[in-house]
This record gives sequence, C-alpha cells and structure tokens, in this order.
Amino acid sequence: MPILSSPIKRALISLTDKTGAAELALVIQNEFNVEILSTGGTAKNLREAGVSVIDVSDYTGSPEILGGRVKTLHPKIAGGILNIRGNAEHEADKEKNNIGNIDLVVCNLYEFEKTVAQPDITTDDAIEAIDIGGVTLIRASYKSFKDVAIVVDPADYPALISELKKNNGATTVEFRIKMAAKASKLTAKYETAISNYFKTIS
Repeated sequence: MPILSSPIKRALISLTDKTGAAELALVIQNEFNVEILSTGGTAKNLREAGVSVIDVSDYTGSPEILGGRVKTLHPKIAGGILNIRGNAEHEADKEKNNIGNIDLVVCNLYEFEKTVAQPDITTDDAIEAIDIGGVTLIRASYKSFKDVAIVVDPADYPALISELKKNNGATTVEFRIKMAAKASKLTAKYETAISNYFKTIS
C-alpha cells in the first residue's frame, strides 16, 4: 500500500521555463480544486490561459521589492512549505502567524549558465541571473518531501498529473522522493555553475 500525502490543496508555481505550466495548472485547479499561488510573469502566463491565480504578494501581504529580488522570501511561504504536519509546536506557530500549508511547489531557476555563456556579459548582469527565491523554494520543498511535492522539470508534469489522478489528489512518497532527488541534483548543478563563474572572474 503506497504511503500518500494529504490531498494537495495549495500549490505555488514560479517558473522561468513556463513550458506546459498553464496546462498543468488548469488540470490541478479544475480537476482537484487546488488553489494556485504565483509570481510575476508566471502569474500573468497562467491568467492568460484562464487559470485563477493568487499573487504571492497578495497572499503574504508583502509586495515584491528590490526590483524583484525579493518575491517569495516570506514566512507565510517558507512556513507553509517547511512546517511538519501534525507537529504541535509547528501547528501553533502556523495558527499564530496565519500560515497555511503549501503542498506542491512547481519551480525552476533563472538560466544562469545560459546568461554567463553570452559574449561580453557583465558581472552585474551575471549576478542578477543568480536565483535566490527559486533555490530557497526548491530546497525547502525537498527538505519537506514527506508532505510537499517539488517538481522542477516540465517533463515530469504528466507523471504528477497521473499521480494525482491515481491517488485522489494526493502523491505517493515514492514519487516525492524521486522528485526531491531530481530537485536536489538541479540545485547542486546550479551552485557548481555559479562557483565556476566566480573562479573565472577572480
């Protein structure tokens, strides 16, 4: 008998590569009544496809600041992902701070390697291509794999939809572990690329 998460009720979708995102969002919203949080260009893309979206800034009550450098770095987002479901202290903190669970995160990262491969790229442009919020979302999600599904690759959207359909809106621990492994590999590769870039300018 597979070990299932609770049914997914709230998802955060924040993407650089938006391939297939609207199609995924429509399925999880229309078939499983999932509330969708999103940011910036992703939210615009989803709305244009007919998805009902709550802006992260509206959800948290805090605007995007610093030219978009700070979007999802907020206790209502991090807490919604990182809380241990059923932990009495965590549940009390959630209630005190009006934090709801985030059960699914669909996220990929700024294209750092593609940016620094461009000829005559400036250091300032390269630094702005370092993703902070996305990496934080991904790491928080795979730390919480017991309760949160993290999907970083559009090629895995069909598998996610299949999971939800087979399990009445929930995901198996096997699926979440597989996705967590893929997500951690992505962040490791990303950090290596950044480290290699700094070596080139030192």
